[in-house]
Amino acid sequence: MKTSSLKLIALSIGLAFSLGAVAAETMSKDDYKAGETKIAADYKAARAACGAKADNQNDICVAEAKGKERVALAELEASYKPSRKAHYEVQVAKAEAAGAVARERCDDMAGNAKDVCVKEAKAAETSAKADAMAQMKTSAATATGNEKAAEARSDAKGKAAEARKDAASDKREAQYTVDKEKCGSLAGTAKAQCMDQARANMGK
Repeated sequence: MKTSSLKLIALSIGLAFSLGAVAAETMSKDDYKAGETKIAADYKAARAACGAKADNQNDICVAEAKGKERVALAELEASYKPSRKAHYEVQVAKAEAAGAVARERCDDMAGNAKDVCVKEAKAAETSAKADAMAQMKTSAATATGNEKAAEARSDAKGKAAEARKDAASDKREAQYTVDKEKCGSLAGTAKAQCMDQARANMGK
């Protein structure tokens, strides 16, 4: 899996986190129960379809079915009881679902290529979760600033900046892990130079 694929994984998670989503109308309990029933049925059908596939294709299929179920349940919960936390959980579910499928796909590889693939999948998941956390904190800080008027807005901006800083740090650490794994296929001077570059990119 190349770095471009890593970016595609992160993009596919689709972080759609906003105050508008939090303000969505709640659903009735009957609709919620009906949603649970449909999700369970969809998962059962998806798992059954995986039976026609063999080896790693079966594993990938199962991972996709489980991921879709988890995301659907998180989205259902967010619709039933909207909150910033609930919508954050949707983004986490999407990140973990995409990460699980990506790691299963890595099993089609071997050696260092597989190791790098796994590290990139984990890095994409970490990056997506960091973005989701930053967006949730920023949203909450902004809301707090609006509620407490001008004197609180500077504090809200500070918290939002801190959240973005934490997210950037998590993403750099994840990328550093990927870069180190890529250096593992090299030796001697080439490996040393690769590690030096990885540390430089990390700011170490």
